[in-house]
Amino acid sequence: MPRGRRGSRVSALEGGGEEEAAAAAVPSVPWASPQPPEAAAEQVLLRGIFEIRRSSCDVVLSERALKWRPIQPELPAGHSKYDLLCKEEFLELKDIFSVKLKRRYFASGAGTLLGITLFICLKKEQNKLKDSTLDLINLSEDHCDIWFRQFKKILAGFTNRPKSLKILLNPQSHKKEATQVYYEKVEPLLKIAGIKTDVTITEYEGHALSLLEECELQGFDGVVCVGGDGSASEVAHALLLRAQKNAGMETHSFLTPVRAQLPLGVIPAGSTNVLAHSLHGIPHVVTATLHIIMGHIQPVDVCTFSSTGKLLRFGFSAMFGFGGRTLALAEKHRWMSPNQRRDFAIMKALAKLKPEDCEISFLPFNSSADLQERRLQGSPKSDCNDQWQMIQGQFLNVSIMAIPCLCSVAPRGLAPTTRLNNGSMALIIVRNTSRPEFIKHLKRYASVKNQFNFPFVETYTVDEVKVYPKNKTSAQSQEEEDRPNGTASENSFPWNVDGDLMEVTSEVHVKLHPRLINLYGESMEEMNDSKVTCNCL
Repeated sequence: MPRGRRGSRVSALEGGGEEEAAAAAVPSVPWASPQPPEAAAEQVLLRGIFEIRRSSCDVVLSERALKWRPIQPELPAGHSKYDLLCKEEFLELKDIFSVKLKRRYFASGAGTLLGITLFICLKKEQNKLKDSTLDLINLSEDHCDIWFRQFKKILAGFTNRPKSLKILLNPQSHKKEATQVYYEKVEPLLKIAGIKTDVTITEYEGHALSLLEECELQGFDGVVCVGGDGSASEVAHALLLRAQKNAGMETHSFLTPVRAQLPLGVIPAGSTNVLAHSLHGIPHVVTATLHIIMGHIQPVDVCTFSSTGKLLRFGFSAMFGFGGRTLALAEKHRWMSPNQRRDFAIMKALAKLKPEDCEISFLPFNSSADLQERRLQGSPKSDCNDQWQMIQGQFLNVSIMAIPCLCSVAPRGLAPTTRLNNGSMALIIVRNTSRPEFIKHLKRYASVKNQFNFPFVETYTVDEVKVYPKNKTSAQSQEEEDRPNGTASENSFPWNVDGDLMEVTSEVHVKLHPRLINLYGESMEEMNDSKVTCNCL
């Protein structure tokens, strides 16, 4: 730890104008590895001496990185320990999310300055993010104050990072763990980052929707949902409805909706966490929180679900047939634990497996660059050259997905070829087959084998889908057998939309809208290609 004379030798030079004087104040040892041209040309903001991991180091703060190397006695060129002793370490400034003065406090309440602590976001394996710290030890108040103010100035320059968030917490998610997840794992990180929060605990289904329709959001930089897929989908739906209302658009029917005005953060606290898993590549609470803190923004495609020309809701994925009936059964047994009611519903739906007789029309995805550019800019698509296709028959399940839908039971995703914002949906149709063959298909989702490699499974890449059910089959009979107090409509068809039950009495029109909402996250391709930007932790 720098003490005595060493403390008096510490220098903090602002702006880099006295770079030569700083170089003379410390031993002149070359960098262990040559700097890239762009790094060498960077302006030096500060230079001084700190103790880092019990070694006195020459520390240089430039516009993009913090670099340091241990201070060692000068050794002759070619010495065997030369390269080892002079190894340079670095930290990119974009990976710092907070800075604090480090003090040791006594029982009397007085504190002694020890230095500066940097709070860092590190990229780890499997798309995981981790928070860490780096201590810069120096006992000089003046010296640390200069460096502290410079770090604060740098952090203030990251304007994409949120400073105030509206938090919506669903205490009933999964095993009622959402409250504990937020206050033990999320809130401490948000406090360290200096982000102001306003927390609302939702009390009933639809509470978030009604709240976001009326509450004032002007002072917030984003909205965060702590809960499962149903909660996240409800908040996304509410933000998009609010955007249409603010734009003066009719919320019951529109061709081209406007984008949501605030980004949405999703903290996984549900039973499946499909949206968070698809967004981050892993349903990890700290990873999701750090994406929010760092201001990582990922535009995501959204679907509109409408019937007879009226908007039903916004969403990211849907299942009709087996997927819808399974959710309808699970919703009738809320008194069970999440895993128990899921397993029960699947087994009962399999036991009464029957196909839906329906007609499906779809518009194949047009990958034309000009067309996609117009769509991304929000231009309505002309129907003059559209070639709608139609298939009909008996189908066990129909899946329509704008996101990959990763989850623990389908690690490759329910729609593995789909991306978050590739401007298309996956239409997966399972025709009528025997129960054993259908079970084989379901089991494939949990393996590395192709779950679509069956003669009764068809996949399409589409822009729009229309599903016309022709008659009631097992849906009505199952509802009548298990319906408590007549909670389900006798004439409706159950749909599973993002884990929420949607009951519709007629056809459903699903249309994709590219990049309609921003979510806090980073594409998995970018994260897999990126390297850890701090080589010391």
